[in-house]
Amino acid sequence: QVQLVESGGGLVQAGGSLRLSCTASGKISSINSMGMGWYRQAPGKQRELVAGFTSGGSTNYADSVKGRFTILRTNTKNTVYLQMNSLKPEDTAVYYCRGTVVGGIDYWGQGTQVTVSS
Repeated sequence: QVQLVESGGGLVQAGGSLRLSCTASGKISSINSMGMGWYRQAPGKQRELVAGFTSGGSTNYADSVKGRFTILRTNTKNTVYLQMNSLKPEDTAVYYCRGTVVGGIDYWGQGTQVTVSS
């Protein structure tokens, strides 16, 4: 079993910044061996990928956040971060961390609310 715990959400004005954290624990050797990503789900919308690391270490971003969001990781702490700058009201959503282990099993965090006011 793998546990993912997110933190760092909150209320921020448009143009502001937030940094989300996701710490993995349990039966993992390192997050290097996992695909890790941030997803979000706004009310009435489907959950979508925001940013992610593949198990090979490459990154990908949704077009809507390119140039504003950065995904980072600290392997020694088994933590993945999402640095969000220049936030917009349309970034308001519950943000979830997802980890995929070898074998294709997915784990999800509990989610953290991000609200951007105009």
